[in-house]
Amino acid sequence: MLLNSKLKELSFLVYGLGLSGQSVIKFFKKNKINHFKVWDDKNLNLLKRYRTNNLNRSLKEVDYIVLSPGISLIKNKKLKKYKKKIITDIDLFYLSKNKSKTIVVTGTNGKSTTCKLIEHLLKKNKIKCSVGGNFGKPILNLKVSKNSYVIIESSSFQLSHSQFILPDFAIFLNIADDHLDWHGNKNNYLNSKLKIFNLQTKKHFALLGIQLRKFFLKKKFLSKLIIPNNSEFKKIKNQINNPYLSTGINDENMNFTYTLAKLLGITKKAFINALKSFKGLPHRFEIFYKKKNITFINDSKATSFRATQSALSSLKNIYWILGGLPKKGDKINLSKYKNNITKCYLIGEKTKFFENQIQDKLTFSITKNLQKSIIQILKDIKLQKKNNKFILLSPAAASFDQFKNFEKRGEKFKRLCKIYGSKYI
Repeated sequence: MLLNSKLKELSFLVYGLGLSGQSVIKFFKKNKINHFKVWDDKNLNLLKRYRTNNLNRSLKEVDYIVLSPGISLIKNKKLKKYKKKIITDIDLFYLSKNKSKTIVVTGTNGKSTTCKLIEHLLKKNKIKCSVGGNFGKPILNLKVSKNSYVIIESSSFQLSHSQFILPDFAIFLNIADDHLDWHGNKNNYLNSKLKIFNLQTKKHFALLGIQLRKFFLKKKFLSKLIIPNNSEFKKIKNQINNPYLSTGINDENMNFTYTLAKLLGITKKAFINALKSFKGLPHRFEIFYKKKNITFINDSKATSFRATQSALSSLKNIYWILGGLPKKGDKINLSKYKNNITKCYLIGEKTKFFENQIQDKLTFSITKNLQKSIIQILKDIKLQKKNNKFILLSPAAASFDQFKNFEKRGEKFKRLCKIYGSKYI
């Protein structure tokens, strides 16, 4: 493995100047690593001082290409032939000198919440830690102290490009079809996730769900395999009694966190007390507004049907807003949840896709956007006498047809709910 001192002897091309790319440049300057150029396909005016004048020559000549995680090699044929040179900002973190211990979390769903749960748990138990990567700050922007823990959320995009990730604790939560257009196929997607175990040795820990055990064993990874014990966790779950953690997907997130807590020597009592005060994350089953017997829930982060399922299974009498850009290969199976749903409201450009999926199973209206959906729901609710009604945005789709990202979608939903909720309820 490369040593920090050797980094100064190497040359780099920083490809992509988003948040991670900018953090790499800042890292290079701070550590006096001077042999680097930059490139961005869209923002050619950024950092002219460092911009390469000949991209093809730079790709060929540099020792390493530090690639932005959003760039797919399938879609960028020029980069594909330089795959062996490609690394990430997370690789640079591991290649630099630091004495922190790392906890890397990946999986299709629940990564951010699990990272935040771990951070909350450690801080409540007076253990120094910081969190970054795909969630929070870019990893190279974190201030890392000796013997602290660094919690790293790693997306499949980041892992696909990475070569030097070596976690003390590697957590692989779950796997479902997602980002297949970016990776090309499910096998590539799975293998990108499994890379968190590649460099681990017998002194490191691998935490993963039972359904992933066969893939771990097939690869003959060396780390200590730990499967979270569901029956053991169920015995303490009711003692947590936190509404922010009430959905099914959070059982998995909490169980992994509990398993890690035991490895770190945190007691059962300390774990329960810490999770009782956890407040959750925005846009992830976020209960943000209540008026009379109506509860408003923002689950905008649910960008696939699998991510939506936990919300649908946790509630009754749901007025469900869904729609946007469906994930490739996604299917909606409502057999277990249709009795929980009073009515659906379809938004976005691909309403026909969702209409075909739910037709003859549920009552629905095509409302096209959030504003019309909320107004229609509040009108419909007046005709219904049942108590405890839930207005749920859990789109089962990406947001890019109408919004910049799922955060913008969730923020607008919350704003509109408070405006029209005070007006109509």
